[in-house]
Amino acid sequence: MSTTSQLDWADCSAVERDPQRVSGAWVFRGTRIPVAALFQNLEDGVSLTEFVEIFPGVTIEQARLVLEHAARSTAVALA
Repeated sequence: MSTTSQLDWADCSAVERDPQRVSGAWVFRGTRIPVAALFQNLEDGVSLTEFVEIFPGVTIEQARLVLEHAARSTAVALA
């Protein structure tokens, strides 16, 4: 199971989900870019700066908020 499907993204202001768009996947707010794309690109060695260049609808702030949310959520789950 992927990181994005294991975490509760409802508290993260940088993302949204609509069952009618992108099969209900969590996406960066105002885009159709799945949050999973960030993690896949990071795993492939892409930097945050490169990610927002590849996906111009996503801001660096949104990407950072997603990573911070994932880190906090993971820390809570491990505690």
